[in-house]
Amino acid sequence: MAPPLSNAPLDGQIEQKRSAATSWLALFAGTSTLLCCALPAMLVTLGAGASLATLVSVFPQIVWLSEHSAWVFCIGAVMLLLGGAAQWQQRHAPCPLDPGLRQACMAQRRRSVRIYGVSVLLFAVGSWFAFIQPWWSGG
Repeated sequence: MAPPLSNAPLDGQIEQKRSAATSWLALFAGTSTLLCCALPAMLVTLGAGASLATLVSVFPQIVWLSEHSAWVFCIGAVMLLLGGAAQWQQRHAPCPLDPGLRQACMAQRRRSVRIYGVSVLLFAVGSWFAFIQPWWSGG
């Protein structure tokens, strides 16, 4: 019997890593939209304009994100769609046969779905403050 190839993937390892990577990219997309629009709007709404000014002076990149919010949201939406497609595609990917590794694989799969859900929620909150709230209030 021939020994297994040293660079051959183990049961479901590639799928598990792909699922985790797409979840973290989706979280990054959701967080960037939150930083660009929801955080400044929330600080101004709460009357914390001085805190926003301090935040902008420490992290001037927030101004760039806000100026280019349409691009930030488009890229974020594409990343979320790709992440969701990868989550859907990997929902029945094989896990290792070993009980311990299988349990870890299933836990990772559940964790990835939760991270993706949080990402979508962050994107929705950012979208509300960037586009819907200003349109709704007539501004």
